[in-house]
Amino acid sequence: MAQALVIKITGSTVGVLTSDGSVVDCHIKGNLRIAGIRSTNPVAVGDQVTVETQTDGTTWITTILPRRNYIIRRSTNLSKQSHILAANIDRLALVVTLNHPVTATTFIDRVLATAEAYNVPAMLIFNKTDLFTPDELQQQSELRALYESLGYQTVALSALHDDIAAIRSEFVGKTTLLSGNSGVGKSTLLNALFGETMTRTADISKAHDMGMHTTTFSEMYRLPEGGWVIDTPGIKGFGTLDMQKEEVGHYFREIFALSRQCRYSNCLHCGEPGCAVLPEVGQSVAPSRFDSYLSILTDADESKYR
Repeated sequence: MAQALVIKITGSTVGVLTSDGSVVDCHIKGNLRIAGIRSTNPVAVGDQVTVETQTDGTTWITTILPRRNYIIRRSTNLSKQSHILAANIDRLALVVTLNHPVTATTFIDRVLATAEAYNVPAMLIFNKTDLFTPDELQQQSELRALYESLGYQTVALSALHDDIAAIRSEFVGKTTLLSGNSGVGKSTLLNALFGETMTRTADISKAHDMGMHTTTFSEMYRLPEGGWVIDTPGIKGFGTLDMQKEEVGHYFREIFALSRQCRYSNCLHCGEPGCAVLPEVGQSVAPSRFDSYLSILTDADESKYR
């Protein structure tokens, strides 16, 4: 029995990196589960696991070691279960685009709220700046200012044309989950980060403006300078999971700060007397952020944001 790192998950096998530097395809025991998590994928990229090779030469994952953290969303197949995007990560880098295709602020805020809930630092990468009109660039600046005012780091670039050396240091020495809608340019950014060291190639030109999937499975890539980047398939929406109504406001930084002044400690900011949040909507609380908060609070259709 040996310890290994899960670096790749396809539909049928799990690739692990062993202590001697070799990559081994493994199977998963049918009863392997993390206590308290109803997940469609018990093993996630970034997991530390123990593996055991059988007499027939097959290798099996026998144990998932305790996770430092993870990012989870509602499963697209079984709405009452979860899908773990990655485990043991230092940062979530969410790639978004103002256009080509549009990334909805509701999607951004749902991802950020989930990162807050699971104790994962997050940053926003605004991509495809080369395609925007002056008005769109102004709108992008306003969005960046909003999220920076909340303490989130933001970067604007064209992964296709810019020299990304300025943000490369953000990935070195860390395990970063790269996520976003389909078509926002994650694969282009990944190729720019790795250059000739990239272990795979993907023709993304046809998918550049169409929101198509260019990544079909989750995989970790090691940077030459140290650190890992986790690439996952693009996702259309982000369904939150296991957030109690009284907790949702905790994951919106500005709402949580104001809620301490509400008359009632369990205030949902939906018209209760003495609410300190509602008067600030349109002031210190952006309407788009409050709309996102309400969408999580009142989301009864479990398939809506998959």
